Amino acid sequence: KSYDYEGNWRDIFQNWEALAHSYPEFIESMIHKFLNATTFDGYNPYRVTKDGFDWETIEPDDPWSYIGYWGDHQIIYLLKFLEFIENHYPNNLASYFKKEVFVYANVPYRIKSYEDILKDPKDTIEFDEESDARIHQKRSELGADGALLRDENYFIYKVNLIEKLLATVLAKISNFIPEGGIWMNTQRPEWNDANNALVGNGVSMVTLYYLRRFLTFFEDIISDSSIDDVDISEELALFFNNVHSTLSENTNLLNGKISDEERKSVLDGVGIAGSDFRLKVYDNGFTSEKATISKEDLLNFTRVTLQFLDHSIKANKREDNLYHAYNLMTVENDEEISISYLPEMLEGQVAVLSSGFLSSKESLDLLNGLKNSSLFRPDQYSYILYPDKELSRFTKKNNIPSSDVEKSELFRQLLKDGNVQIIEKDSSGNYHFNGNFNNADRLEEALAELPEETYGELVEKDTDLLLNIYEKIFDHKAFTGRSGTFFGYEGLGSIYWHMVSKLLLAVQETCWKAIEENESDVTIGKLLEHFYEINEGIGVHKSPELYGAFPTDPYSHTPATKGAQQPGMTGQVKEDILSRFGELGVFVKEGKLQFNPSLLRKQEFLKSSKTFTYFDVRGELKEINLEEGSLCFTYCQIPIIYQLSNASGIKVMMSDGSNIQVNDLSLDNELSKKIFTRSGEISQILIKLNY
Repeated sequence: KSYDYEGNWRDIFQNWEALAHSYPEFIESMIHKFLNATTFDGYNPYRVTKDGFDWETIEPDDPWSYIGYWGDHQIIYLLKFLEFIENHYPNNLASYFKKEVFVYANVPYRIKSYEDILKDPKDTIEFDEESDARIHQKRSELGADGALLRDENYFIYKVNLIEKLLATVLAKISNFIPEGGIWMNTQRPEWNDANNALVGNGVSMVTLYYLRRFLTFFEDIISDSSIDDVDISEELALFFNNVHSTLSENTNLLNGKISDEERKSVLDGVGIAGSDFRLKVYDNGFTSEKATISKEDLLNFTRVTLQFLDHSIKANKREDNLYHAYNLMTVENDEEISISYLPEMLEGQVAVLSSGFLSSKESLDLLNGLKNSSLFRPDQYSYILYPDKELSRFTKKNNIPSSDVEKSELFRQLLKDGNVQIIEKDSSGNYHFNGNFNNADRLEEALAELPEETYGELVEKDTDLLLNIYEKIFDHKAFTGRSGTFFGYEGLGSIYWHMVSKLLLAVQETCWKAIEENESDVTIGKLLEHFYEINEGIGVHKSPELYGAFPTDPYSHTPATKGAQQPGMTGQVKEDILSRFGELGVFVKEGKLQFNPSLLRKQEFLKSSKTFTYFDVRGELKEINLEEGSLCFTYCQIPIIYQLSNASGIKVMMSDGSNIQVNDLSLDNELSKKIFTRSGEISQILIKLNY
């Protein structure tokens, strides 16, 4: 057997999320691996391996090489681990609140100051060559420990769980733009690199939705804990207090719509706090001095932050009951930040459904709106990532309206002189910018190259006007990347199957929420209809003709013009495993394994007797003869047999031949633990269902 592993951050941890359900005892190690591979400034490296982690570098011979921090999934993947361990092993997390057993990854990136990021949000990270060499040298001497952050005395710097969670949360909040989302300014996109051009000007509501769920969980575990206070790094405590103060002092803004000037003021407060923290540690390291944060401070910070997040979620509801996914920010006159909107995107609906913010009725309204939106693709009975659109033909591009030409004295003078460095007029009388420009920076460079004695005064007078005309024509700020120009690879009209499965899981969560909150049968029924419809639209249920490939093979996406494309084990597999356990009604709460198959349809039970073949926890091949009216699956490699009956109850069959009878559909902590640890003491579990 190979026990080695390596892969990029999202692939490793999305696979482990599903794996944890079969190997619950690994969850603690998974959380440690996740947190110990994150940096003090709150980000994750590119790749995780058994021997540590790797980061991207600039390679002179590879034009595609680049550096930066991917923001994708960090908050929600960590949260899923934390939710899992709290359900399976209650209060385990609290035992780490004060234990300094966590470390920081030492990645040779320096995120620039807030001031510099504002000037150019697409160029925000410097690669520290000297630090990179030192880390590699230490790693060759010490192994994985050589890539860990050290304090000013050169000892590996250790912190507690509260500090690790705060470092991650504060990194996001320091980029919070009220009513806009979380500013994506670390040179890499969110989960979907088809939107890679949004980096810099993009603001993510997707991360904000997940952050809302994270902070709700954080508030619960802090409230339930017995701690009165906790010690964290002095530098992080100052960061925490500055962010807390900024938000607390601006709660009056939550009474209505926030102005562009007020939005900039809040971002300045949290952004400068984050910048000061980063630069101090980059330059001097941690001093190892600790400051005390009270439990009440933690709770107050969480509550005020949630107020701001909830206000932003309300502000991002669209008229069609959908929610914005990614927005655009523009710094106006150095004193204001305006927000503009992109078309609807599927990931935004998935994230807000997962956030816990919506009521069951609001979730139903969203799903009804989604079904009636341009994101629904009837031929596959499924959902595309972004609305399809008709791309402009070449002749429709780069046309400057004559009214804009008239506004600029520089334009008119250049045309009069026959100078085509900036603008030219074609044989049909239409005006165009120089076709060699690929962005506004090239336009600025060309303006600077115009002869000073002839055009200097006009250039100074009209530069801003020309840049505004250029941006209005090309709208580069709203360019998302291949999601708005390609047709394959998660492009226009394309279904991305992983996101459809994420939608399925999110809708399943809303169904369970409605059931637990005793919503009306009508609301629950309509939510279930959406769940079953989305499930039926996924490839495994389709014919090869409709799917365009073998339906049981995993494929990345289905473009508008072809069948399923790009084979490979995508994250969809993880989501479908989790959804299936939910359908089967397998849950763990307070350390107890519970069975509640409310979403399971009666038609899934066997119509005639069959033989079930499986491998037990010792790896031995076994068979079970199943009766008509039963259904069998394994959980932690133990066969679970559902049997239709007039009464409900559980029969636990032990490996020593004895049986334990349980009168309800929940196992106690002791029996549950035997299953989680895969001890081999339980051979089968028979569950009678009054269905």
